[in-house]
Amino acid sequence: MRSTRSIEISTGMFVLLGFAALFFLVTQITNRELSVDGSSYTVEARFENIGSLKVGAAVSMAGVTIGRVDSIKFDQTVYKAVVGLKINSAYNRIPSDSDASIMTAGLLGAQYIGITAGGGEEYLKEGDQVTLVQDALVLENLINQLAASFSGRKDEPKDAAANGNTEESK
Repeated sequence: MRSTRSIEISTGMFVLLGFAALFFLVTQITNRELSVDGSSYTVEARFENIGSLKVGAAVSMAGVTIGRVDSIKFDQTVYKAVVGLKINSAYNRIPSDSDASIMTAGLLGAQYIGITAGGGEEYLKEGDQVTLVQDALVLENLINQLAASFSGRKDEPKDAAANGNTEESK
């Protein structure tokens, strides 16, 4: 009887520790603080297609996380997604002609914004807009294009010269 009771208690403690560890990991993953003092600036980028980009996704340059996606809205006047990028103020020397691309971590991983530095003398500041953008690469669209290119080759008319249907042969 006692050994059954001790097994139940140890199993319960193990489950509680598991939930505590899970809670700790969730709080660490969803931490959106950008710096110790919390100072940052926000810029916008407008995309035709953001794929599965989510608020809180990383904004990185050269593989280093420099900020987070702060907001995602839809602009009904230009029919584009407006993505707000909150960038740590420590990274205040990003050229204004830089470009932003929606990238995927791994083959089917989470999406994030990758910024490639431009060569301009002016830098991004609060409220600026990144004008050079590259939309998300949607796997379904690539598969559809590939399928269309293969099916399109079968339906193309054959070369008239190869069939002997030229003006000279008549």
